[in-house]
Formats: sequence, C-alpha cells, structure tokens
Amino acid sequence: MVRAARKEWQCGVDRKSLPLPGRPSWISSPGRLRRALWRAETMKPIPAAARCLSRRFYSLKTAPKVEAPGGAERSKVLLHPQDLEIAKLPNGLMIASLENYSPVSRIGVFIKAGSRYETTTNLGTAHLLRLASNLTTKGASAFKITRGIEAVGGSLSVTSTRENMVYSVECLRDYIDTVLEYLLNVTTAPEFRRWEVAEANPRLRIDKAIAFQNPQVGVLENLHAAAYRNALANSLYCPDYVIGKITSEQLHQFVQNNFTSGRMALVGLGVSHSDLKQIGEHYLNIRSGSGSAGEKAKYRGGEIRELNSHSLVHAAVVAEGAAVGSAEANAFSVLQHVLGAGPLIKRGSSVTSKLIQGVAKATALPFDAAAFNVNYSDSGLFGVYTVSQASAAGEVIKAALNQVKAIAQGGVTDAEVTRAKNQLKAAYLMSVESSEGLLDEIGSQALASGVYTSPSAAAEKIDSVATADIVNAAKKFVSGKKSMAASGDLANTPFVDEL
Repeated sequence: MVRAARKEWQCGVDRKSLPLPGRPSWISSPGRLRRALWRAETMKPIPAAARCLSRRFYSLKTAPKVEAPGGAERSKVLLHPQDLEIAKLPNGLMIASLENYSPVSRIGVFIKAGSRYETTTNLGTAHLLRLASNLTTKGASAFKITRGIEAVGGSLSVTSTRENMVYSVECLRDYIDTVLEYLLNVTTAPEFRRWEVAEANPRLRIDKAIAFQNPQVGVLENLHAAAYRNALANSLYCPDYVIGKITSEQLHQFVQNNFTSGRMALVGLGVSHSDLKQIGEHYLNIRSGSGSAGEKAKYRGGEIRELNSHSLVHAAVVAEGAAVGSAEANAFSVLQHVLGAGPLIKRGSSVTSKLIQGVAKATALPFDAAAFNVNYSDSGLFGVYTVSQASAAGEVIKAALNQVKAIAQGGVTDAEVTRAKNQLKAAYLMSVESSEGLLDEIGSQALASGVYTSPSAAAEKIDSVATADIVNAAKKFVSGKKSMAASGDLANTPFVDEL
C-alpha cells in the first residue's frame, strides 16, 4: 500500500476519479475533464515525511515569545569586585580567600611538609604521602573518595616541593561542600591502613622511573644533594633502598609532626571569606602548635657526576643565591633574565639571550643554555644549566660561565636590564592569570610570611632593581663556592674545581 500510495502521489491523480469498468467515459466532456484535473491537482496527498515532521518534531518549533507583564525589565545583579582577605586564627592557621565569582571554585590546604622536613630515619615519606592521598580515611573509604569527587565533576590533586605540600580541590561552586568534605578527610583524618600502604609502596618506583626519564630531573636532584648537607639536600623522590620499607607508623608520625595549625594555610578562590574562616575554625580538626622545627639549610658546595651512555651532557653549575623575600631575590631574578631564562616564544631560538650569544661563539655543534635560579625560605641557588654534545661540553660550560663573569665586571647596559625587568614582570603576571597559579602564589606567600604582595606591588619591586644590583648579584655568584651536577658521557666535561 505504501508503494501504491507513493505512485499515486507521483502521478498526481486520485484513483477515485478514474472511470470504473462499464461506466461511460467522461473524458470526452471538456467540463468534466477540467473539474477532474482541478480535483486531482488540489487533492494531492501530503508526503509521509512532511506529515511526520509536522506531527512528531514539535520540539524543533520556535517557542512563542511571551512578554513580561507590564513590560517589566529583567533585574540585573551587580557583582562588585572583592579584595583578597587574609587572616590568622588564634591557633596559628592562616586563612586567605578571594571571592572572584567564578563558576568554578578552588580550595587548597598548604602545609610545611616538604621533603626538607624528612630525617635520615624517614626518607621518602613525603613522596609516599603524596601518592597516598586517595587512601582510606576515618570518614570515607578510598572508593568513596574517588567516586564521590567524580560524581560532582570535581578533582583532587596533591603536589609537593622541597618545602610545602599542597592538597587542592576544584569543582563547580554549587558542589563545594561535597568536595570540601573529602579534602578535610584526606588532610586531617588519614588512617594509613597497613595493607593499603603496602600496596602503595610499589607505586614509588613507577612514579620515580617516569620522572627520571627526563635527564633534567636527575641533574637537579643531584645538584641539591651536592650543594647542601641537610634539609634541602633531601630528594623529592624516595631513595631506591627505602622503597617497600616505609610503614604506616612512619606516615602517621610524619603527619603528626608536620600537619599542625601553625604550619598550615587554608586558601580559597571563588568562595567567601566568612565561609572559609568558619571551616578553618570548626571543621579543620588538626593539632595546634608549630610542630617540629625543621633544620636550617646549610650550603656546602660539592659535585656529583653521573656517567651513562647518553650522547648529550646535562650540566648545572651554581653558587648560593638568595632566599625568598630577601633584598637580593629580585636582583637574582632580573639577572636570570639578563642572561636568558629560556625561549620566550614557542620553539624560539633565544637569539637575544646573552648565554646563547656567548656559547654560539665557542662551538658550532647544537647546544642549549639558560640561567638557573631557585629560591627557598632560607637559601637559594643561582647558576647556569647547559645541554651539549659530549665532545663540546667543556667549551659550552666555560663559555656560559664567562658571560656571568662579564656582567660581574660591569658588562651590562641599562637597556638590557630594563628588557629583563619587563620579561620578568610578564612571566610573573602571566603565571598568576590562571586560578591554579594564583592559588599557589597566595598559599605560598601566606604560609611563608603571613601577608600577600599583590601583583602590582610585586611589579613595583622589580622596577626598583638597579643595574648596580645586577652587577653585585653576578659578583656574588662569581666569588661564591660552586656546586656542580652533570650526567652523560663526561669524558670532556670539566670538574668543578677546573672552572
């Protein structure tokens, strides 16, 4: 029947209008013929597809506009910009928040519990603690933590440096209460069940193997071990001989000594300060006090060389730099950009870098060179990092160090210093544009000093650095005791005392 109906529609003639057998033909009558053709033309069946569209796809129709009664306009909600608020509770806990009305909220717990606070009896504990964030707590199982955060589209991450450990959550602001419950469980109520800790231990080896695929990671770890005799000498990664031996009791002891109110900061973006303060006062169940005092880092100078079959030689030569917040810190940061801190554009060649220009005159082989600068609460490291062919390693390292010596002798112009300041300010301001970078900056400052320096104030401090300050920073490096770490085929790589 479908086939017949389709054929009738294509012909444009209704079967009822055709003559029946035995009935007189009406074709010979012009009037009847015209009426029959008119009926056939006006009574064409509607195609099946068109009938379906008009009957079933009603959701595609445009909804009629309904005007508000009396022509009332929609009321507008004005959101006034909020300033960062920071407070210190009586127990020493720092609270910092910025209500930016973002649809996504981010909250972080910053703790002075980095690897520098490990001792010889619990090396690697901070590394395992970083991997144990999803283990069972007193308020939620490992399964509940994982599925509960996934159910609301949130995320929980744990990062650590040599000084701090950061637990942070991110989610839509409507679900912040749900995700915050898991954050508090992870940071204040871990159980560290023996069988779960035993299962997590092998992950240390995997995590370390993945990280050390990058030769730079190994060089920087060896550099800290050579430069310091304690504290900052501790690696971010668990030593091989300790993997599989860290116990639940060691984790509990490390948390008890370091997860205290005087060593923590609760920081939030996209959340009101009053709500965050209430959480810190009533729901963050932690031990009061300052916890165990960590040792002050002692710079010693030294050298670690790692021989392997790699054709490229990675080498770093440094001296003691400046601590965070010191008068010299900004000077060393500007000096880093005067020498060259790496490409400023994607796949750039850094042709404006003093290090690149100087080393290019010493070798025709491929190489890379950049200034290295890192600041800690009580110390810092400054120097040069080079990557070169094994046969040209000596020439590349010496040429890079000669560029720093030239600046120490006054070989830098005001124009170069101004350009370096602009590069440093741009790098800093762009780093705090993202919520992740801003949260990290606020938390680090709140934990270190209890105050927050705004980006505009930080830019003013950078502008206040004079050319003489850059020269003095370079002189401090040249005269300071050197530390060195290198890896690769080191047959042509000089020792630190030869530099």
